[in-house]
Amino acid sequence: MDYSQLVQGAETLAEEIIALRRDFHRHPELGFQEHRTAGIVASEMEYLDLEVRSGIAETGVVALMVGEKPDPTVLLRFDMDALPVQEETGTPYASIHDGVMHACGHDGHTAIGIGVAKLLHNHLSDLPGRVKFVFLPAEEGLGGAERMVAEGVLENPKPDYSLSMHLRNDKPLGWIGITSGPAMAGAERFKIEIRGEGGHGAAPHKTIDPVLAAAQITNALQSIVSRNVDPRESAVVSVTQFQAGDAFNVIPSHATLQGTIRTFTPEVRELILARVEEVSSGVATAMGVDAHVELTRLTPPVVNDRELAAKLHSLAESMFPEATISSNEITMGSEDMAFFMEGIPSAYLFVGSSDTSRSLDAPHHNPRFDFDEGALSMATSLMAASEWSLLEAS
Repeated sequence: MDYSQLVQGAETLAEEIIALRRDFHRHPELGFQEHRTAGIVASEMEYLDLEVRSGIAETGVVALMVGEKPDPTVLLRFDMDALPVQEETGTPYASIHDGVMHACGHDGHTAIGIGVAKLLHNHLSDLPGRVKFVFLPAEEGLGGAERMVAEGVLENPKPDYSLSMHLRNDKPLGWIGITSGPAMAGAERFKIEIRGEGGHGAAPHKTIDPVLAAAQITNALQSIVSRNVDPRESAVVSVTQFQAGDAFNVIPSHATLQGTIRTFTPEVRELILARVEEVSSGVATAMGVDAHVELTRLTPPVVNDRELAAKLHSLAESMFPEATISSNEITMGSEDMAFFMEGIPSAYLFVGSSDTSRSLDAPHHNPRFDFDEGALSMATSLMAASEWSLLEAS
């Protein structure tokens, strides 16, 4: 395959991909509610005569493209869900739904997925294998990937490789990240219920104050990374919610802390989970309150296959000689693409999408989030070529 054909083909499809993206942006849908989006995806895949299955994990869509050979199979995953954010961009294609917005680029990812399918279909007679398109619902912390895996998305056929990508609005158009090894952290959620004895704010000596205990636990949790984790390792423990009381003059009987833990290795993860329990229990005992810790695993870390990442890095260099290509872009953000990568040679790519000169650089999950749509055709050809190169090499 002459990959310049895919670059040119994606540029030809650019207006169509942009139109799809803007339509998805105007009609955002939250996790497990992506009925309209999934319907459009399924219709586009059926138009290409692909084998389509809908309703996986409620609103997920899987489409199989078969080329001249039955093997190998590459899985390409694209997420579809929006966020509970009130949009403030003022664009002509702004969300028509109050309180719901594509503030993370998933509208672009879905449009890219359809673009990749159209691009590969133009070369179907030469396609050396199969492509399994997975359009994922509920990526934003709701467990969409785990449910799709449980419902058999990695079977019939089982993929030999898996790939995905994410637009990055903290990086400029023309930047590509293909990390060798760990790329995104695994994520846990913690909730700590602290119970004491409430009473009048003017008589604190007659209470067992859970607010004070919660504050002490919050401070103590910050010592875990700084004093228990090897400084050569990366980890995060963040308390992000502190809820207690309803009246200014009443010490409540309970308080609740919630937050997130991010790690890259099983060893650091187990250390932090154990220390969260120990620190919370120890401080609670010292303060005379009870503390119950609830830990919920959200995603494993995203770890790129090193050999595969090196291959795709060289491919990107040849396709986009003027691009800036990074091989060590690591983020403490998490991604449930990790569930599609376990036990399968995989890679997760980043594509820069910001343009500061046009104020298209608001961060992800921000009400003003929007991106340079030039990233769409670049990402489409990169994903198509990455998939093709894996089929061709097998």
